[in-house]
Amino acid sequence: MKIRRFPYWVFVIVLVFSCKSANNNSAPTPAHVVFKEPAVAALSDKIAKDPNNAKLYYQRGMLLHRLEEDTFAIKDFQQAAALDSTKAEYFSAVGDLMFEHKDVAGSLPWIEKALSINPSDPKARLKIAKVLVFIKEYPKAFNEINVVLRQNAMNPEGYFLKGIIYKDLKDTAKAISSFQTALQVDPGHKESLIQLGSIYAAKKDGLAVNYFDNAFKLDTTDVFPLYAKGMYFQEQEKYEEAKQQYRKAIVRNHNYNAAYFAMGYILMQQDSLEKAYRQFDLVTSLEPTNAKAYYNRGLCSELLGKTDDALQDYKQALTFNEGYKEANDGVKRLSK
Repeated sequence: MKIRRFPYWVFVIVLVFSCKSANNNSAPTPAHVVFKEPAVAALSDKIAKDPNNAKLYYQRGMLLHRLEEDTFAIKDFQQAAALDSTKAEYFSAVGDLMFEHKDVAGSLPWIEKALSINPSDPKARLKIAKVLVFIKEYPKAFNEINVVLRQNAMNPEGYFLKGIIYKDLKDTAKAISSFQTALQVDPGHKESLIQLGSIYAAKKDGLAVNYFDNAFKLDTTDVFPLYAKGMYFQEQEKYEEAKQQYRKAIVRNHNYNAAYFAMGYILMQQDSLEKAYRQFDLVTSLEPTNAKAYYNRGLCSELLGKTDDALQDYKQALTFNEGYKEANDGVKRLSK
């Protein structure tokens, strides 16, 4: 099966440009605090002594990625690929980071290069499948996934990606089957638990709670399953149960603005406008460009009779979203 390939000259241009960038920026940036981390500093010292060692750049890139410093990580991965073009993992690492940061077109030639170096690499094939899923090239994505599953029928990521495709195609039965197969292969596949929770939540089926609970048990640092469980209760107007989940999420992650927003929505339904106002106010502090937070904070003010404050918030919402109909209506209503 053939997928759309980038002409080789396109990849060469991309690689040359990227490698120049990597060469120009391969030296550490002492001003940035991350390079003062002991483990990063130790690798930087080794690189200074052996600047042509691709493996060292790759190792430092992996460490920087774990520290969530992807701007520096990608430069190290590019430098590793420039120094040693025989290692598929170097090219794959660049493609991975580009995909994570939504540069889908930019990621594909790097992943394809990794696959050309090691055609049997299942990770590279599944990365290409992810790109194809993202751009909704489902038949091609299935072909890539099936190649991997023929090599190893115990690869949970392959079944998970099939589930994502079926879910998007509205084939719920096959989506559920695929996610369950992923869990049979790997009971700790958190993403499959979350997807099953979401599917059953949409069906208002109590099984959703079990899936979200199991997902949270696997990784208590990720509060999304708590938030998703709260939304399941909220959709059924079980507001107290929903608020309980949002509070749990906020206790574990004080910056989880989606939980504050959802809490504000419920408090508005319960006519606790001042409390709702505070929740939306917190969202604007955490995410100053969130137009919906400004609009809802303004709506609380308007319902409380504070029209000047409301008008100011509606106008602020429009600065971040010019086409926000409700905010525009609010401005017109209060400007009469």
